[in-house]
Amino acid sequence: MSDSTLRAAARAIFEADAILVGAGAGMGVDSGLPDFRGPEGFWRAYPSLKGRVRFEEMANPVWFEENPALAWAFYGHRLHLYRDTVPHVGFELIRRMAGDRPMFVFTSNVDGQFRKAGFQADQIYEIHGSIHHIQRTDGVGPIWSADDVEVEIDAQRFRARTPLPRTPDGHPARPNVLMFGDGDWIPDRADEQAARYQAFLNRVRGTRLVAIELGAGTALPSVRHECVMRADTLIRINPREAQGPRGTLSLAMGARAALEGIQAELAHLREHGRDA
Repeated sequence: MSDSTLRAAARAIFEADAILVGAGAGMGVDSGLPDFRGPEGFWRAYPSLKGRVRFEEMANPVWFEENPALAWAFYGHRLHLYRDTVPHVGFELIRRMAGDRPMFVFTSNVDGQFRKAGFQADQIYEIHGSIHHIQRTDGVGPIWSADDVEVEIDAQRFRARTPLPRTPDGHPARPNVLMFGDGDWIPDRADEQAARYQAFLNRVRGTRLVAIELGAGTALPSVRHECVMRADTLIRINPREAQGPRGTLSLAMGARAALEGIQAELAHLREHGRDA
């Protein structure tokens, strides 16, 4: 990676008609959120589960039936962690870069950090749902806000203490998050977001759409595929997996550092014009 790539990325954004932001788990690392990449990353975040269960095994709705205290220890801890986390400055830099141009966020993250950072709810598509909402464990009924959900956790045993969260209609609750092997996730909220996202794509069709992809890995490549498919120019920011198709502007950096670098180059462009 060189300064020339940062300059090229800044110029692409400067000349764009619309911005697509694609975000994976790496976007939150600079805010202090854990990186679940591989079993070691997951076990660093949850040492009591080391050698017992992997992330893809823990993130499974079966636990809400077989061991709901364990399930809510995991998801309750994450709910409170995401509530308490302050989004890093990169989120605000993206908003500044876009300015008043059309912009949409396509993210596999369930942490709600874009909304917390001030992005409008109608410009975010959370393809795996949001931990800040709950539903019934049987997949029946509406989706509720999790604002009033509090989970007390016995850290030594890594179990949630009773009473465990319930929905307003009195049924055992789970997060409205798409898990592995999940047949009970209620997609209504995500479907509404998807419709708004499609309307955005229809609106910007035929214009110069630049995708800024941040921290999206290859293990679950939905975000990467979407950005490749939609963008006229792809800016891929990833410290470990920055490679992309021909023409990709690859930045092997963390999200915050890359965005700060692009913003500095954008400031120069805006001061000196297109010929800078």
